[in-house]
Amino acid sequence: MTAEACRCGWVDLSKPDYVAYHDTEWGVPVYDDNKLFEFLTLEAAQAGLSWYTVLKKRDNYRAAFAGFDPVLVARFDEAKAAELMANPGIIRNRLKIAAAINNAARFLEIQAEFGSFSAYQWRFVNGVPQVNSISGPADYRATSPESDAMSKDLKKRGFKFVGSTIIYAHMQACGMVNDHHNHCFRKNAV
Repeated sequence: MTAEACRCGWVDLSKPDYVAYHDTEWGVPVYDDNKLFEFLTLEAAQAGLSWYTVLKKRDNYRAAFAGFDPVLVARFDEAKAAELMANPGIIRNRLKIAAAINNAARFLEIQAEFGSFSAYQWRFVNGVPQVNSISGPADYRATSPESDAMSKDLKKRGFKFVGSTIIYAHMQACGMVNDHHNHCFRKNAV
């Protein structure tokens, strides 16, 4: 395999959409608040499931959750929640749907306090992506002191489905943490 073709071992090469996600998004620093809300919502939906399960439903989530506009999602009422529960294109878990709506309102509170969710989020890594050395499966972690701190603070602010493991996955997806394998062609690119 050439250096250009080397990817992280978790990528299933038989799934082109999974490869594309790894090659273009995972680990790239994100500062756009709507994109950050999208990742938070999708990571919470993933709890107990594989990321690929959620990735396959991502477009359906965009449609169902108003393009991940937190202002609109925060306005969802019981009728909208019931509509979402009937939507076969998303993960129909009442608690996860309620968490997404709740988290949208909490997200707006953080924006009001910090100017942006991005400013709030990136302060947990002092504004600089953390680059970890990953040479094998044992080097991957599920949490970090930073994800512990962010999770604790989000919970204190009333967020749901934001345990440290979910937040660490969010940090990886948003580029706060670069956990590409040392030999992955994306390691230095992001």
